Amino acid sequence: MNPLAATMLVPEILLVEDDVELRREMATYLRDNDHLVHEAGDAASARRIMAERAIQVAVLDINLPGEDGLSLCRSLAGDGGPAILMLTALGDPIDRILGLELGADDYVVKPIMPRELLARVKAMLRRRPAGPAARKTNIYRFADFRLDLAARHLRAPNGAVLLLTRSELAILAALLERDRQVVPRDELIALLRGDETEEVGRAVDLHISRLRRKIQDQTDRELIRTYRGVGYMLDAKVIAE
Repeated sequence: MNPLAATMLVPEILLVEDDVELRREMATYLRDNDHLVHEAGDAASARRIMAERAIQVAVLDINLPGEDGLSLCRSLAGDGGPAILMLTALGDPIDRILGLELGADDYVVKPIMPRELLARVKAMLRRRPAGPAARKTNIYRFADFRLDLAARHLRAPNGAVLLLTRSELAILAALLERDRQVVPRDELIALLRGDETEEVGRAVDLHISRLRRKIQDQTDRELIRTYRGVGYMLDAKVIAE
């Protein structure tokens, strides 16, 4: 592949992992599958790379020397930032929950097979716009709420702005597109990852729970309804601007 073409067309991935052997193994596999990979062993190096490159997916280990991965995740999450995949230690669910709360899009328990890492990175890239021109700026109104997809925030009836994670935004947008229709849970699972594993199912339920809590704190209406064994529904009329 022509180096210039690779720079222009190939997705840019940032691997932040202090275990050099593991990082190189992951980086080599991603490069062999046509991804442009940047490596960092700590948060400071990662920030320097982020300042210079258009990173689309950041893979962050939580247990970094100095500033940890959760702190780095918090600073990178936000509109225009990269999709974030957190690498967590085995049997540490608190780290996973914190990562999702801070804006991570996905998480995986180490050790991870390079093939699985590639699959997750590809799924995250599929969910991201192809470039600035592909970004949507749709405004949705429902039950006196106003959702701004571009700004990634939800304005409550009383004017309060509710910040949403990327996963919460994706789920809410899917519910808004089919107002007062049940959206199958499997579709939301596929939306967040591109497959239907048990772990992703639990993550969807977690995102729904947090999204529902944010909305219900601002209204007396039950807007997100659960249909057990089937899916979820937004019980409100939706107007798209």
